[in-house]
Amino acid sequence: MSVLRVFTRNMATAAKINNVVIIGGGLMGSGIAQVAAATGHNVTIVEMNDQLVGKALGGIKKSLERVAKKQFKDDAAKGQQYVDGTLSKLKGSTKLEEAVASTDLVVEAIVEKMNIKHELFSKMDAAAPASTIFTSNTSSLSIAEIGAVTKRQDRFGGLHFFNPVPMMKLLEVIRTEKTSEETYQQLMEFGKKLGKTCITCKDTPGFVVNRLLVPYMAEAIRLLERGDASARDIDIAMKLGAGYPMGPFELSDYVGLDTTNNIIHGWHEKFPENPLFNPPKMLEKLVSEGKLGVKSGEGFYSYKK
Repeated sequence: MSVLRVFTRNMATAAKINNVVIIGGGLMGSGIAQVAAATGHNVTIVEMNDQLVGKALGGIKKSLERVAKKQFKDDAAKGQQYVDGTLSKLKGSTKLEEAVASTDLVVEAIVEKMNIKHELFSKMDAAAPASTIFTSNTSSLSIAEIGAVTKRQDRFGGLHFFNPVPMMKLLEVIRTEKTSEETYQQLMEFGKKLGKTCITCKDTPGFVVNRLLVPYMAEAIRLLERGDASARDIDIAMKLGAGYPMGPFELSDYVGLDTTNNIIHGWHEKFPENPLFNPPKMLEKLVSEGKLGVKSGEGFYSYKK
């Protein structure tokens, strides 16, 4: 083994991620923060105002109480200790530059808009130490393109978590052509410490899960558009015939039709020649009518009581 490889391996082993900053306290950001704090990391959630910080921390407290009830049902004191111990590792902030000035890792979990991500990472790049690793939790945008505005492309990668983060075991670790081996090893170690099963993927559209899932959902919609089968029958077919826990229409409604539509439109703009990325007309129509799935009360199915 070469001296360089030994050095790289030792560096990867030596460098530990202790302090973590999560940008965005929404569903994904809060989930990532909860899991990181519960595994002993010092976590700061950065939001735009105090109200959003309070909402994120309050949501995490409720989530932790639910976990404690299940995990420590026979020992309430131990459950409370778990909740208090995790919360003691968490804090909120509205001061971006101050929060990233002394952190080992940043996980960005904000809106899926490239220009907004670029603005954010440019600001953080100027404020964070050179050693800080930057990552994005994007589910559909290019990691290399997001990181292109920084001077640390060797310390830039993707950490794609799945919703709900405390429950879902998978973590996709994305490395670009410029992500260093040391950075990659640190991200894999961090993911394992969170208790996740980590897989690696190149910086390709949708990585592994969404690259298979989004075209699958789109093809199911095209099946419905042609009148080949009803949405209910397609869902039953995939659950009982393929062993899927949810059918494609149930899944689309759960994910959010606007989210699925945005992903497929983004890919279609970048790769117009790929027929798998053609946005289905029925999906566009439902989104334009405000039928976004479970969150709006109606999508392919109605959820109104």
